[in-house]
Amino acid sequence: MAVWAFGQTPGPVKMPPNRQARVLVIAQTKGFEHDSVPDAMAAIYKMGHESRLWDTTLRSDTELITKKDPKTRNMKTLDYFDVLVFASTTGELDLTDDQKRDMLSFIKDDGKGFVGIHAALDTNYQWPEYGEMIGGWFDQHPWMTFNAPIVLEDPNFPAVRHFPKAFVKRDEIYQAKSWSRDKVNVLLSLDPNQLDYNNNPRVHRTDRDFAVAWSKMYGKGRVFYSTLGHTKESWDDPDIQKMYFEAIKWTLGMTEGSAATHGRVNGQ
Repeated sequence: MAVWAFGQTPGPVKMPPNRQARVLVIAQTKGFEHDSVPDAMAAIYKMGHESRLWDTTLRSDTELITKKDPKTRNMKTLDYFDVLVFASTTGELDLTDDQKRDMLSFIKDDGKGFVGIHAALDTNYQWPEYGEMIGGWFDQHPWMTFNAPIVLEDPNFPAVRHFPKAFVKRDEIYQAKSWSRDKVNVLLSLDPNQLDYNNNPRVHRTDRDFAVAWSKMYGKGRVFYSTLGHTKESWDDPDIQKMYFEAIKWTLGMTEGSAATHGRVNGQ
């Protein structure tokens, strides 16, 4: 096994039968376009290429999100892929009703994976089932880009177990709406005791529960989301790279980690 991009060798994994896994990265932006989108796409491609765990298809359109007979030049549909990644997508994506049904079936019925990066939560507000699948929607970033005090809530989950119990990352942390921790497994969250709430009209959550990463099941499929990855610099951070590397492996079924819900931890 080749040494992967960030200096560590993956342990034994369960590969799809007789082939590499296949990851489709979608980075269509119909709203705000993050400067970090190319960095995220490049990082995911490099992770798969250097680890040899998956082959990556990168698209800025939604043409391949379909199960219909292939009409495109490269003849790929969702049936070809194992994991779908939304890399800071924004706004209402170009998806027909049939494409929406196919995407949900890909995860819910086929048991394939979904990874949402940062602005994937700022997407598809007019599609209720999307919010149910990913866990909610964006509702402001109360502290913009700042030194975020983060707490590790699930030290056993493969995508976050390399983090210390408490740490700081400079990033933009989303506040979520139509979200509840009783529907997801919160992996990382902001330490509410270290946040400045003074004169901040963007703070809408009265429970002061700001999740930074979570896992969940959607039918048979595994779903991972994290707000980390807003800045270009974050994609040079080995911790963030490793988190998304392990998240993709988890959604592929290569590793095991909980999607069970739990209450707040660490005295929050």
